Amino acid sequence: MNDEVYVVGVDMLKFGRFPDRTVPDLGAEAALLALDDAGLDIRQMQALYCGNLFQANGMVGQRILQQIGQTGIPVVNCANACATGATAFREAWMSIKAGVHDVALAVGVEQMGRGLLGGGGGNAGIPTEGLLGGGTMPTVFAEAGMEHSRKHGTTFEQFAKVSVKNHHHSTMNPKAMYQVETPLETVMNAEMISYPNTKLMCSVNVDGSAAAVLCSGRKVRELGLTDRAVRIRASALTSDPWQERNLVMPDVNTCTRIAADAAYEQAGVGPEDLDLVELHDCFATAEILHYENLGLCADGEGGRFIDEGHATLGGRTPVNLSGGLLSKGHPLGATGIANIYEVVTHLRGNAGARQVDGARLGLTHVIGLGSACAIHILERV
Repeated sequence: MNDEVYVVGVDMLKFGRFPDRTVPDLGAEAALLALDDAGLDIRQMQALYCGNLFQANGMVGQRILQQIGQTGIPVVNCANACATGATAFREAWMSIKAGVHDVALAVGVEQMGRGLLGGGGGNAGIPTEGLLGGGTMPTVFAEAGMEHSRKHGTTFEQFAKVSVKNHHHSTMNPKAMYQVETPLETVMNAEMISYPNTKLMCSVNVDGSAAAVLCSGRKVRELGLTDRAVRIRASALTSDPWQERNLVMPDVNTCTRIAADAAYEQAGVGPEDLDLVELHDCFATAEILHYENLGLCADGEGGRFIDEGHATLGGRTPVNLSGGLLSKGHPLGATGIANIYEVVTHLRGNAGARQVDGARLGLTHVIGLGSACAIHILERV
């Protein structure tokens, strides 16, 4: 068993739309970038964990190896909604933590279509859309935002400020899909998708890939990679517990709270110790809810947290400095590892204009309804 596991290489493609490329091609490019970042090659990898959702039946991990080197290593393909990439990363972490491997590669990759996610009733049974509330993701998170507003008085303007902030952060991230300022009036006056989320308050369906090389502490020292290594202080993965609730209102909070508690306990830190956070802003309403779910502020204070600038670069706990899903983009299988890339980049001091000065501890968070929530806490050592 290995006491410590580190990220020694990480990178991602600039998110966008690549209709002329294949999923394995996108994944292979990110894998090679991460290997280059670590100064290692595929022959030194002992396992590959690949996260992909919509093409999961195509053995994407094996097809990536066909492009970068088929060395006979074990390959595990993961699909876990929006937590897919983070799950692949966690599986690599677990294999090293258990002492099965010393070096592993995690890749997350996705090609997305356009339009709404969710809402499908499948080919059998009663379609729930319209009968048990809205099943499309904009509707689910609009309902969650309005429930927060009912309880705590959160306003349309406060939700919109999340989008203003994240689009501003994206202007400093060359790997974000969009790098455009969106003033508050522009956000609030954009096409309404599902109140209170306008079009500019919804995440962007894009193509993309990200990859990371994980390594045991012993191997880090053996390979002389201590200057590149970022310690994984915690890895938590949860699903929703059963509870009595109104089926019209999906629970978008509980599994994050359970994962956050587990991650903080595992790392021996609290939310007040974090220097930056990359959280799952699939919609602007979701970000404010997750401020509270992650303990960045008290329940009911998410609106004030954004009003007072605590989540902005230079604030108490900057959130989504990459531009988040709202502006960087959200290729489902890649998002979890792209979040790792962002935090590691800050902990190494390489984030350029968006750098958090002296960043030592960062958290990544993704949640997929269905449900799965993954949280990782990373530390500069």
